[in-house]
Amino acid sequence: MRPIRAACLGTATALVALLACAPVAAAATDTDSAHAKGGDRVITLIGHLVQQSRFPVNPNGPAAQGDRTVVRSILKDQNDENVVGETDGFCTTTTVENRGAEECVVTYNLPGGQLTVQGMVFRILNEEGGVAIPPPSFDNAITGGTGVFDRARGSVHADTIGSGIRRFTIDLDR
Repeated sequence: MRPIRAACLGTATALVALLACAPVAAAATDTDSAHAKGGDRVITLIGHLVQQSRFPVNPNGPAAQGDRTVVRSILKDQNDENVVGETDGFCTTTTVENRGAEECVVTYNLPGGQLTVQGMVFRILNEEGGVAIPPPSFDNAITGGTGVFDRARGSVHADTIGSGIRRFTIDLDR
């Protein structure tokens, strides 16, 4: 049986088409986050995986380099109450050694614009010896944006907080 890979939200699992309302983005801002650096703007969002498709290189075999996963997640505010956007993205398996790794490209559709995010997610094969292992936390780079996020730089930290649910801490450099 093929191991199940962790959803890349984000990067979700990355990250999605969005409801454009700037007050919601402001409500999601959390400048007291442990990930905040001096003067940065930090946005905390909760991502819920809603769609995931896998395109394996070896459909009936083990995970392999080149496997691709396409994901879509709904983003809610930091209190997990109001929908504020979504993520759309894809990840490609680069190695299956040491529980594997994927290179992911995700677009966060947020009020006022989009953020593009890219990076590695390690330890993606989340089953070992028949025992499920929670997907790991990861950090990816913000590579750009549109609208209010034009020329954005910074990083996104993702923590798994439930089945198919991740907390995204978006740290925008000023």
